[in-house]
Amino acid sequence: METRPLGRTGADVGVVGLGTWQLGGDWGDVDEDTAGEVLDAALDAGVTLLDTADVYGDGRSEERIRKALAARPDRPFVATKAGRRADPFEAAQYTPENLRAWIDRSRRNLGVDTLDLVQLHCPPPAVYSDQRVYDALDAMVDDGSLAAYGVSVETVAEGLTALEHPGVQSIQVILNVFRRKPLEQLLPAAAARGVGILARVPLASGLLSGRYSESTTFGADDHRNFNRNGEAFDVGETFSGVPYDVGVAAAREFTAICGDRSPAQVALRWVVQQPGVTCVIPGARSVEQARSNAAAADLPPLSDAELADLERLYDERIRAHVHDRW
Repeated sequence: METRPLGRTGADVGVVGLGTWQLGGDWGDVDEDTAGEVLDAALDAGVTLLDTADVYGDGRSEERIRKALAARPDRPFVATKAGRRADPFEAAQYTPENLRAWIDRSRRNLGVDTLDLVQLHCPPPAVYSDQRVYDALDAMVDDGSLAAYGVSVETVAEGLTALEHPGVQSIQVILNVFRRKPLEQLLPAAAARGVGILARVPLASGLLSGRYSESTTFGADDHRNFNRNGEAFDVGETFSGVPYDVGVAAAREFTAICGDRSPAQVALRWVVQQPGVTCVIPGARSVEQARSNAAAADLPPLSDAELADLERLYDERIRAHVHDRW
């Protein structure tokens, strides 16, 4: 698999990684054996970056990664996230003491002394400009608790604010055929500063797989059910904030543009070839999905005509439904 440098961390990672939100919860139940099989399949297929968080299944995702890696000779790059354990969820909770506690917990969950990368997990907006937070992270880099840190953001504005802090090594942002705004300012600004980009939600919560219809239902424990209107967290994390019926209709047109190719793989290939992207991090709930996602790295680049068709699709079907802040 093609590799790219992740910012200034010194690590080179494959262009397709694995997001592991679904291995912890909020996408329906995934049992222990299945989670291990998915992780093994992704790693065997060439994936070298795993993305997780301390709140995915209240640490279950991190622990499953630890167990899956225990018997493997080569350890991939593991990026985790911290901050959503804050209670109440407000900027005042991002103290050095809390950051230390959250990060130490992730070190235990993952079974390592030094975390490869810790990302602030879509914190309240004020946190992105709080120098005390970055000072605390710098101190943990100095003492070896983490090798590098970055931020996960909901908006372009948050990412641009984070880029003002020289210790930031990566930015994780939603980027897909239905969410294009980061291409305008954020990705060029990150590239100019040598900051890596991890692209999440690349399939718009599965819409771009082409498998859903207006009658598709999701389980009660699936965020595509319980967060469709932003009831639990930012609605942009679910179907990229696009109304479900609008997204399903647009996805049909997307599938037609894909022709005889896998829509999910084309969606991933689109992200990989956007200038400034380091790694795209789709999730997978099955061995087949994990292998198929990794294989998207081998697809030929989309043609100029195809890229133009996808931009037209966004302009005509999606743009009016995407909030300006995204």
